[in-house]
Amino acid sequence: MLLPYLQIDLTEAGLDEAGRGCYAGPVFAAAVILPTCFNHPLLNDSKQLKERERDLLRPIIEKESIAFAVAAVDNNEIDTINILQASYKAMHLSIDKLSITPELLLIDGNRFKAYKNLPHQCIIKGDGKYTSIAAASILAKTYRDEYMQQLHHQFPHYGWKQNKGYGTSIHREAIAAHGLCHYHRKSFDIISIQAVIV
Repeated sequence: MLLPYLQIDLTEAGLDEAGRGCYAGPVFAAAVILPTCFNHPLLNDSKQLKERERDLLRPIIEKESIAFAVAAVDNNEIDTINILQASYKAMHLSIDKLSITPELLLIDGNRFKAYKNLPHQCIIKGDGKYTSIAAASILAKTYRDEYMQQLHHQFPHYGWKQNKGYGTSIHREAIAAHGLCHYHRKSFDIISIQAVIV
């Protein structure tokens, strides 16, 4: 069962990202501040949910949250600053966009780059432990999936509608056949042969 908060006296924002391990597209991050009484029987780590469950939860989270924000850092910046720093930046950008300032940040994972003077707590597998992080994981995942589905229409041969930019066999085979496009992360050394930029 998910916990509603780490410290009840502080306004907590849960943060998570989506798309760190993808071959293509941006990394997305979300920050969510929930009422301490918020709960939903389906709420969980986004990776444990079916797509339809995530899509059902997204508008509920957006409606019931005290504040939420989603931000992204594109593949070109990922190639420039690396995926870890890009993930931190996406999280920072999502905090920037919140309509109220939280007093404590709950971060999914074991590392984070401090944001201004706000205290933070890194929580390994936090998206399966705290409601606000689980909610952030769902928003980050659904917003990113939606974005990749839109990109799919430009480059349907990569199968992004299904794989969302992850390195599935269909995606790898398409890269071998067609090369990389300008949405691919060149710094990931996806293929060892010289790719054709389409």
